[in-house]
Amino acid sequence: MREIHSLQELKSLIGQEVATSDWVEISQERINMFAEATGDLQWIHIDVERAKRESPFGGPIAHGFLTLSLLPMLTANAIHQSDVKMGVNYGLNKVRFTSPVPAGSKVRARMKLLNVEDITGGAQMNWEVTIEREGSDKPACVAESISRRY
Repeated sequence: MREIHSLQELKSLIGQEVATSDWVEISQERINMFAEATGDLQWIHIDVERAKRESPFGGPIAHGFLTLSLLPMLTANAIHQSDVKMGVNYGLNKVRFTSPVPAGSKVRARMKLLNVEDITGGAQMNWEVTIEREGSDKPACVAESISRRY
């Protein structure tokens, strides 16, 4: 876990890869729960036997938005800012789902700090987040994530 003690320290990291999260397994159970929560019940995610037979991926894959939704957890796993009372997600500038995440895969996030901007009561940060899949040369997701710290 990367410990960041001040806004000045954070600003000194602009342009650098700041942290890498631990690996997290994307189980079929997690995929099913996400499908139920979002109503995205497409068979390529939840019908294991059909996905094995008919999917070009050879089995069920995680929803792209499930992979993306892991950003807050993966970030919290990798970075702690000790001088922050609260952090919030502010949005995304660009997201690409560049390769599938088969059920049973493990993913992790690599975070590069692109920018820090002072705002009233805190700072806004732009991060380039690359979600890697264990054993794959191609990332599963690349996103520019915007967050705020207060």
